[in-house]
Amino acid sequence: MGFDPHEPQQQRMLAAALKSARINVGDLWLKYFSLGGEVGEYEVEAYLQGLLSLPVLQRDLLSMAANELIDTSPQGRAPYSDEFGPDGESPRKEPGSGTQELPESGSGE
Repeated sequence: MGFDPHEPQQQRMLAAALKSARINVGDLWLKYFSLGGEVGEYEVEAYLQGLLSLPVLQRDLLSMAANELIDTSPQGRAPYSDEFGPDGESPRKEPGSGTQELPESGSGE
């Protein structure tokens, strides 16, 4: 598995989104596993603490699981790996860094 330079930011933003939505690792893992996730709950916990690297697909499944669990709070959403630009910027601000910048869908601007 190669190193993805966006993985640390994706991990931090996922952990922050979970914290702000008060979602525990067990609930996240259960949703993630139901979506086809392949790593265990302990590995998810280690990833969220920045101790373990995960492949892009598994990280995106974790983000999908988190986003489905927090669908009522869009400002706390976790980023998918393809949302990072070449310069490492995400269309969303990291939680705690000021106001959230979320892409508007169908805004026509």
